[in-house]
Amino acid sequence: MLSKAATPPPAFYALEAPPTLVSQPQPGAAPGSQLTLIISSPYAASGFDSQRIVYVREDHQLEYFAHSEWVDPPARMLGPLLVSAAQHTGAFAAVVLASGTVAGDLRLNTDILRLQHSFQTNPSRVQLSLRVYLSDEKTRKVLTWKEFSAEAVAVSDTPQGGVVAANRVMQQVLAQVGQFLVNRPK
Repeated sequence: MLSKAATPPPAFYALEAPPTLVSQPQPGAAPGSQLTLIISSPYAASGFDSQRIVYVREDHQLEYFAHSEWVDPPARMLGPLLVSAAQHTGAFAAVVLASGTVAGDLRLNTDILRLQHSFQTNPSRVQLSLRVYLSDEKTRKVLTWKEFSAEAVAVSDTPQGGVVAANRVMQQVLAQVGQFLVNRPK
């Protein structure tokens, strides 16, 4: 009788806020700011919208690690991280993740354009690109937008090494988004 080879259970990984973003927010909003920022649930480009961890060895060909996954799709993990980053700036009276009943002054929409572990260089690197749009909730007019990109060398050519680098690039991009929000058009 043939026995089935045991398939190892998948390892699950998370994108997490850096300690500086989950520490105490700056007390109160910036002087004169009574604005509420609504953070819409982020979207991800096709191929980057699942729990599977993406890697690339050749241009335009996405591959997935077999036994390693995100605990949730990266876009879902990004929402609370954006809330923490925006709260930490102290530039808003309140920052909330969108729900059907929340009203506010400004809205931040975010698209993950790329989050991948690239083996096209040695050492391998993790690359993250986000596009954000800040709009006025009353007029629905886009006030400003920007793309952010960062990459970091992976500590090893493994899913774990890529996840460590992914958290580093996420921290870099969240800091950039925070600066973008502070320096937004008034």
